[in-house]
Amino acid sequence: MLAIVSALLLAACGQEADYETIQIDQVAEKQDAGYTVLDVREPFEFDQGHIPGAQNEPLTGMQNGDFEGIQQDKKYVVICQSGNRSQQASELMLEEGYEFVNVAQGMSSWEGNVEK
Repeated sequence: MLAIVSALLLAACGQEADYETIQIDQVAEKQDAGYTVLDVREPFEFDQGHIPGAQNEPLTGMQNGDFEGIQQDKKYVVICQSGNRSQQASELMLEEGYEFVNVAQGMSSWEGNVEK
């Protein structure tokens, strides 16, 4: 029994995500292709500086089922501070059927212009 549980856990941990993950230097390319940057940090973090044109929809809202500001007919680049929250948001957005890519890094690696 223990062997079966261990095998299942290893298989689950080894699964790759069912969505695309890009590097931070590919964000501008996606914006040029019509994607909207979706920043899932908290509003106070977003206000400290975000990618120009980004939309703020905190992960905490998504975790509570609030996807009201996110449109099904748009494509998104999901970003946070370090890549952790964007990955969590990506899992939730995948379940809801949104079209998006996740950014492996986050704003801590962003070297482009920022809006405040």
